[in-house]
Amino acid sequence: MVKIGITGGIGSGKSVVATLLSLSGVPVYIADVESKRLTNDSPLIRERLTALLGPDIYTDEGVDKKLLASYIFHDATLLRKVNQIIHPEVNRHFLAWAEKQSSPFCAIESAILFESGFDKVVDTCLMVYAPLSLRVQRVVDRDKVSPIEVERRIRNQMSDEEKRERSDYVIYNDNSRALIPQIHAFIEWLKP
Repeated sequence: MVKIGITGGIGSGKSVVATLLSLSGVPVYIADVESKRLTNDSPLIRERLTALLGPDIYTDEGVDKKLLASYIFHDATLLRKVNQIIHPEVNRHFLAWAEKQSSPFCAIESAILFESGFDKVVDTCLMVYAPLSLRVQRVVDRDKVSPIEVERRIRNQMSDEEKRERSDYVIYNDNSRALIPQIHAFIEWLKP
C-alpha cells in the first residue's frame, strides 16, 4: 500500500483535495481531527500531558484547550514537548489505521506534515498550493478573522517554498486549474 502525505499552508485547500481523493477511493486520515480525539482519549497522552502540565490540564470533557493554549502559546520549548507527546501517538495510530485499509493507496492530511515527522511514515508527499492572496481571503471568509491575523498564522507555518521543495507532487488550487483532473493525474502518477 502506498501511503500519501497531504500538506499545504492554511487556506490552500488541503481538505478539499483530501475530500476529492477520498471520493476517488483513497481513504484519508485527517491528522488534526484524530490528534484532538487522541489527546482526549489516549491514556498514554493523558498520563504524559498531566505529568508535564499538571492535573488541571484535563477536565471531565477532556483536555482543557484554553489552558493548554495558554501554556504553549508563548513557550516554544513547552510546545515542542507537548508535540513530542502527541505526534508519535498520532503516527502510531495512523500506521495502525493504514494497515486496516484495503485500497492500494491511503493518505494522511496534515498541515504540519513535515514539522510533525509524519512525512517519515509516508511513501510520497503531496502539496496543495494556492497563491498567498487567495489563501488569506479564503481564511478571512472561513474563520471571520482579519487579514492581519491570517498573515500572522501563515508566518508561523513552514513556508510554501520549503513545503514545495520537500514534496514529491504539487496540486494547484488557484481557482484557475480544475482540481479533479489534477487528482486523477496524481493517482495515475502513483501507479507503478
